[in-house]
Amino acid sequence: MTSTTTGPVAAEITRLLETALSPTRLVVMDDSEKHRGHAGHDARGESHFTVEVESAAFSGLNRVARQRLVNQALAELLAERVHALAIKARAPGE
Repeated sequence: MTSTTTGPVAAEITRLLETALSPTRLVVMDDSEKHRGHAGHDARGESHFTVEVESAAFSGLNRVARQRLVNQALAELLAERVHALAIKARAPGE
């Protein structure tokens, strides 16, 4: 199951994670409005996200290794467009 908020950055996050991790479940949530007026808020929106991703690629990995896989997949967006990313990464069956 893949679910995402609309918007070009959210769509790109979805595309990159689907390509890199072949998730069985992926939810991308735009949290940007919660950060209006805070450091890192981008007036264009789509600057703060939460991703919930379930993938067999996470099997046997600890939390930090799972987050590294997500960060690697999204490296360019994190460097250029996304200010903050909360990650909930699970292997199937967890």
